[in-house]
Amino acid sequence: MGAPIMPVPPQPEWPRPPVGGYTADDLDRLPNLPPHTELIDGSLVFVSPQTAFHTLTVRLLENRLTRAAPPDLMTFREMTIAIDARNRPEPDVMVVRSDAFTGLAQTAFQPADVVLAIEVVSADSEARDRESKPLKYAAAGIPHFWRVEEARGLPVVYVFELEPARRTYAVTGIYHERLKVAVPFPVEIDLTAVDPRQRGGTEAAPDAE
Repeated sequence: MGAPIMPVPPQPEWPRPPVGGYTADDLDRLPNLPPHTELIDGSLVFVSPQTAFHTLTVRLLENRLTRAAPPDLMTFREMTIAIDARNRPEPDVMVVRSDAFTGLAQTAFQPADVVLAIEVVSADSEARDRESKPLKYAAAGIPHFWRVEEARGLPVVYVFELEPARRTYAVTGIYHERLKVAVPFPVEIDLTAVDPRQRGGTEAAPDAE
């Protein structure tokens, strides 16, 4: 008598791209996409589980920027930028013009409405956050971009400003422990406050009010 036939486990059904790739509108139409799915050059990009450093850094920046932003600007996370038909990236944090907010069902902003885009680099997003996404943000005319890296458990913020004639970013500062900038609006952030266990920072923990 032969060995019993073991049942074959069902295989996951992955989205099958259409000819020419997906478009920006597909992110709103495709069912059951994982959270934070992006569209880069017509391909869907799925995000790996994030570290505590990433989560706490995003929270810190979002909270501090929200407090410092003038009334005509708003801070968002987990929202995409509809750059063009084949690109709809999702910055970790972004600052947009308040009049671009159309309602609670909104899922994306136009590049002209974005004042600042921020990417917190993760192990699976290094190439996108350091290379492809900044190039796309600059080409789309987004005036300010921050890239955040981890060094010894603390954020290091690389601040870039758009050179409009060439649509490229120029680095204007690298900030350790404390970020202080005048544009796109004045803000000062104690970067050591990212870790709620730290007691040396002058600001409260990221989730404190």
